Formats: sequence, C-alpha cells, structure tokens
Amino acid sequence: MKKIIVLTGAGVSAESGLSTFRDAGGLWEGHDIYDVASPAGWHKNKELVLEFYNKRRRQLKDAKPNEAHIELVKLEKKYDVTIITQNVDDLHEKAGSLNILHLHGELTKARSTSPPYNIYDIGYGDINLGDKCEKGSQLRPNVVWFGEPVPNIPIAAEICMTADIFIVIGTSLVVYPAASLIEYIPYDSVKYIIDPVKPDIQGLYKNIFFIEEPATTGTKKLVKELMDI
Repeated sequence: MKKIIVLTGAGVSAESGLSTFRDAGGLWEGHDIYDVASPAGWHKNKELVLEFYNKRRRQLKDAKPNEAHIELVKLEKKYDVTIITQNVDDLHEKAGSLNILHLHGELTKARSTSPPYNIYDIGYGDINLGDKCEKGSQLRPNVVWFGEPVPNIPIAAEICMTADIFIVIGTSLVVYPAASLIEYIPYDSVKYIIDPVKPDIQGLYKNIFFIEEPATTGTKKLVKELMDI
C-alpha cells in the first residue's frame, strides 16, 4: 500500500467558514496577530488572549468539515494516509480521517504554563482567567504561538521521509518551519500542490504538479485521479 502524506493549511479551514490571519494584513478578527498569538501578547493581556480563543472554540463547535476534508478520507480506502496539519481546528477529525498530526497544537485542548506543561482535553469549553492546572499554573490554549518552538516538526519530518505521494493543500509554503517539510520528501516521490496561489518553487523539485484551485475543488479533482490509478 502506497504512503500518502498530506500537508494542510489555512486554505482548507477557510472554506468551512473559519477565519484565519492569512492575507489579513497583520490582523486576525480585528486584533493585531502578535497581541493574540505570541508569548508577549499573552503576558501583556491574558484575558484578551483567552477570550479570543474562547470565541474561536465556540465557532469551531458548529463548524462542519468541507468537501476537501471529506475527500481526503476516501483516500484511506486505497492508501496509507497521514495528514499533517498546520490548523488547530478538528475538522479533519470530524470528517473521519484516522491519522492526523497537528503541528501547531489543538484548539480543543488546554495546557499548563509551568513544567511539565500538561495537556488537557477541554472540548469546546472556555478557558478563563483563574482556571489552573493541579499544580496551580494558569491554563492557556494548547496552540503554538509566533516565537515558540514547534515540537512536532521532527516527528513530521520523519513521517515525510516515508512518502510515496506528497499533497499540499491550502498553504503557501512560505511559513517556516512547516514549509521546510517538502525538503524531507524523497526526491522521486510525486508532489501535488493545491492552492489558488502558486508558490514560487517550480523547478526546485522533481515530479511536482500544481492545481491552482481552492481546496475543495482541487482536492476533489486530485482524489478522483488518485483513486482511478
């Protein structure tokens, strides 16, 4: 069974109505990105940061996976599929995908702010100022902010080394370290990029194909092609 690795980004979630900071001019739902998605923003105003993510969690509760999420599940009938996502939502899980690695954390989880940084499932509930772990540290969203390390990158890189087919959906391949994952794909493996904006990487990789469409229509087209092989 061939191995497919899928890297998904903001363009997939956007078509389910989830707002992103992509192409937002440095603003995210009216907030400066660094005020709500950085350690400095957290230390400056914890209440603002918590409420920002509480709102996103409430929004996520009612969000539905779109055709791109659903089409990817079909690939599991024929291929060994692992999804590496930059998104913190749970839409891949809702669609039914089985193997998912979240690079930037998960919105439905909280974590403590002191070692050993325990992680807690909270579903779609709020995190409030004063909510603490059993050791007394304030809980925060389990989301990787700007300026923080991405602990799952080494795991993702190792997974990418096993790819027979690599599919990138809804991400511009300009945000590091996630953008570096294509470097770990075997040279002869087939690579597909699905995004309305074609990244400037043509000629850098062998066996690379571009589908310049939104995530939903582009994924549907590619999945049909792969299932018919």
